Amino acid sequence: MKEYKKVEWKNIPHFANVTDEQWNDYKWQLKNVVRDIETLEKIVPLEDDEKADLRNCLEKFHMSITPYYAALMDKKDRRCPVRMLAVPRIMELHNDKSDLDDPLHEDVDSPVHGLTHRYPDRVLLLVTNICSMNCRHCTRRRLVGFEDQHLSRANVDKAIEYIRANKVIRDVLISGGDPMVLSDDQLEYIIKQLREIEHVEIIRIGTRTPVVMPQRITDSLVNMLKKYHPIYVNTHFNHPKEITDEARAACAKLADAGISLGNQSVLLRDLNDCPNLMKKLVHELLMIRVRPYYIYQCDLSLGISHFRTTVAKGLEIMENLRGHTSGLAVPTFVVDAPGGGGKIPVMPNYLITMSDERAVLRNYEGVITTYSMPKSATAAEGTVHNCVACEEGKYKPLDGVAKLLNGERLTIQPSELVRHARHHND
Repeated sequence: MKEYKKVEWKNIPHFANVTDEQWNDYKWQLKNVVRDIETLEKIVPLEDDEKADLRNCLEKFHMSITPYYAALMDKKDRRCPVRMLAVPRIMELHNDKSDLDDPLHEDVDSPVHGLTHRYPDRVLLLVTNICSMNCRHCTRRRLVGFEDQHLSRANVDKAIEYIRANKVIRDVLISGGDPMVLSDDQLEYIIKQLREIEHVEIIRIGTRTPVVMPQRITDSLVNMLKKYHPIYVNTHFNHPKEITDEARAACAKLADAGISLGNQSVLLRDLNDCPNLMKKLVHELLMIRVRPYYIYQCDLSLGISHFRTTVAKGLEIMENLRGHTSGLAVPTFVVDAPGGGGKIPVMPNYLITMSDERAVLRNYEGVITTYSMPKSATAAEGTVHNCVACEEGKYKPLDGVAKLLNGERLTIQPSELVRHARHHND
């Protein structure tokens, strides 16, 4: 088994008097997050221009870095990926013309405070605006770092009642902020109620704590979570440097408890936008039992345009993964569509053309090949379609293109077509 480097914190003077017991206590980590320039420069040297930029940034945005993650920063390299993910830079004060306050329309698609219902069968439950660390590329920076509070018990109950009343909801993603900053009891209150709802099949938790504060993954937390299977945890490693021995141990505790782990990376300019580095990341994630799940195109949130790459860069990375490594290591590259369109998968074109008889395809090597369509693919007229899932009915699509494919709809048309307005006026 590969050995991973432990974070060396005892050789940092600022932490010289911290005991092992304190360091390994997530509550101590939360209590001692780095929020100001004076504390930060005791951990990493800062040039005068960096400090000046920081002062300007901190007038608008908050900084919060766990001691663990701060100790992982390179003391000499200003381009250290951990520093770039944690320390504000002057570019955050630039608002690009494409920047949006709520690019994913999470607030717009919110029927109850703290709950986003966009996809038919699943919802996003934002249980807190607090994170253990303020990531500089955060898509929810309109909330995180500005409204440091958990979702109230009353609002949690309203959200859960909405889920209970909507029987199409089978999947709930608990996120924030970071839900792992809640106490075990607070988190269990939410999970327990969700698990008691018969039509809720899947409970997911989105958290970056295994990356920035692995001390939070305690035995008591894991023992609580495994009472409510199936539980899935999606975490957020962006760079191989974040995979430490402590992070590996945290993921191992969750995996050993039967909790499936996925990873959602964000494609970030000058940080992980290299096909070779991304391949290294996905390989090392699998080694710590975390399945690469998504690579996100960086969102259009305010003040993070300097992190954004072209979509072409994401396609280049996917071209260098598919066929060049095992399918298990290949995440889905998605653009989370502005305006609440949801995640749109983007991948290189492997289908060149198609007829009723053959599909012409190319592989990762550039080999062009054909696949012959079976003549018996279409059931003969009058054949009875015998499918238990179809007869049951609950798995039929509720909306979208899938209704075209199963014959329930003939067309799907935008609501604002000019010809519709013309017919109405006529």
